[in-house]
Amino acid sequence: MKLHNLVLCAALLLVAPLFGRDKTDVVVMKNGDRLTGEIKGLNSGVLYVSLDYILGTSSVQWSKVHHVESKQLFIVKTESGSVYTGTLSTSDVPSDRPMEIEVATGPETKVAIERSQVVKIDQTSQNFWQRFNGDINMGAIYSKGNQSTQFNLDSLVQYPRERWSAQAEYSSTLASSTGASPSTRNQLDLQSQRLLRWDNWFYQGIGIFLQSSEQEIDLQGTLGGGIGRYLKNTNNSQIYLLGGLAWQDTAYQGTAQPIANQNLAAALFAGQMRFFRFNKTSFDLGAIVLPALNQPGRVHVNMNTSYYIKIFSDLTWNISFYGNWDTRPPANFSGADYGTSTGLGWTFGNR
Repeated sequence: MKLHNLVLCAALLLVAPLFGRDKTDVVVMKNGDRLTGEIKGLNSGVLYVSLDYILGTSSVQWSKVHHVESKQLFIVKTESGSVYTGTLSTSDVPSDRPMEIEVATGPETKVAIERSQVVKIDQTSQNFWQRFNGDINMGAIYSKGNQSTQFNLDSLVQYPRERWSAQAEYSSTLASSTGASPSTRNQLDLQSQRLLRWDNWFYQGIGIFLQSSEQEIDLQGTLGGGIGRYLKNTNNSQIYLLGGLAWQDTAYQGTAQPIANQNLAAALFAGQMRFFRFNKTSFDLGAIVLPALNQPGRVHVNMNTSYYIKIFSDLTWNISFYGNWDTRPPANFSGADYGTSTGLGWTFGNR
């Protein structure tokens, strides 16, 4: 798979149809305010609601919600790792007791969950296209002094279900300046996760496809999987660690004497941290470390970090850092490629 294949994948990620649901959901705040519209979802301590008389999506602080009602289907995830699918209502409890969300998982079955234990709510449906979440971020920098230009693109699509989820993310950067060859980097990340019976444990498969002109990598494919656990999963932070095995194949380019593809069997260690503040900012840090088993001492590291600030509605500003390191690259090849980018983004679904 060459660069143009990766670009095609990016184009597919950008095409995410959005279909509205009935705006008959009810949200009642602790101060008595009543909102009738479409509950988009709960993420990072923020309940997103679409109203007919307001453009875009309104953001509501989850801890300020007193009552919710919806006949639509949702996937509800708790701090303990339990997951339920059903319609939403609020239990009638004495005023001195915490509010409870009832999830109707069947015609005669309801599960009551204390509101503070609910950390995520995703829309789901019998309609395939209504299950997607994601975002698109783009940016550009130009300097007249040395005629330098930098473009960056990042897109993410998520497909959540009750016990499993899948996502695809594509990132691309292009930098050029007078007197220097253009520099390009393209990365496609695929991920699928399945929850296990034990609270907050899961197994996950990953696929990473990288092209980097700085490291003279024509295509580097990494496939792996392992078992992980959420160490923290609340309305203001999420942290997980993963351990497993991976296989990596790298084809290099641009050398006078081309070298054969390099294959690595490696241990896999991955982690992700997310910290967020109600409807304001979000900080994401993800890293994958691959110590080679068939070449002791060689380690590959891939890292992506992003900081988001919400401007209004579904529009965000972000600054990102990416990096890819190889402690023992082929002779005369660069062992590192890293950089920063910034731009505006647009979110859809429960993002």
